[in-house]
Amino acid sequence: MKQSEIKEASTAELQEKLSDSRKAFSDLKMAHAITPLENPIQLKGQRRAIARIATELTKREVQ
Repeated sequence: MKQSEIKEASTAELQEKLSDSRKAFSDLKMAHAITPLENPIQLKGQRRAIARIATELTKREVQ
């Protein structure tokens, strides 16, 4: 998700997307542990997407 998409999404959508992203990241890590991924940069991208969403949720809680 791009930052502009994250800012436009509702809090409920972001929480759902965060849980989905965390599950996808976990699955990627498990798959990478068993057999190396063809593109291990996916792990980095997924981790950053989780951080972007979590940051936006925290920002909304503070306000």
